Amino acid sequence: MSESKMKHRKEGRDLVMERVFDAPRDLVFKMFSEAEHLDKWWGPEGWETETRQFEFKPEGIWHYCMRCIDKDQGDFYGQESWGITFYKEINKPEKIVYIDVFSDEEGNRADGMPETYCTMDFVEEGGKTKLISRSQFESEEALKKIVDMGVVEGTDSHYRCLDDYLGQLQRV
Repeated sequence: MSESKMKHRKEGRDLVMERVFDAPRDLVFKMFSEAEHLDKWWGPEGWETETRQFEFKPEGIWHYCMRCIDKDQGDFYGQESWGITFYKEINKPEKIVYIDVFSDEEGNRADGMPETYCTMDFVEEGGKTKLISRSQFESEEALKKIVDMGVVEGTDSHYRCLDDYLGQLQRV
């Protein structure tokens, strides 16, 4: 596994993750604002994403499923993880604010799983983009539950997928 380019820290009940991408801010923002792009990179390595519903606007939703397609991931192979995002604020190309929850196939919230209030800032840095993701949980215990489930490692893998996809797009 390659060395992580993502930095992270906990601040009370917040998890802050940062990563610099070698791509212009408008392009990185576009990767989060169009379903056809999200389906090509969203999720950790060895997983694929299918969008069920996508409305990228305030009060819009994104309902999606991630499926493990990597047989080398053992018990995870074939598993599905459904999620739903409720967009709250969109300031192109600078910020996306949303609530993220685990869901079922019909879009119902999963019982017993923490809700995440996320703010993503896209900061231009000399032709590159620093993505700062702040995920706020209802409590430090809820944050610990998600961290223990592997959210930091999953996000790091997820950002490697985005980095690879951005590289493909920029070579075309």
